[in-house]
Amino acid sequence: MDLRQLSAPGTEIALRVTPKASRNRIVAEDGVLRVYVTVVPEDGKANAAVLKLLAKALGVPKSRLEIIRGHTARDKLVRVGG
Repeated sequence: MDLRQLSAPGTEIALRVTPKASRNRIVAEDGVLRVYVTVVPEDGKANAAVLKLLAKALGVPKSRLEIIRGHTARDKLVRVGG
């Protein structure tokens, strides 16, 4: 799956996040985008790592991404801003 297709403004991306993983990576599995980050879920560190990794994969600035649902959950919804 080419993640750059999801970089259009207004796109909402559903994610399943796994913190404390062995390495940072994004995997499309069973129609779900799974994001693995190495940081712990404390004080928003995992969310910041998710946005950084996703921004790099999409080829957009991190400032264009916003978590709109799931700030403290594993399932998140991220919107790409314009």
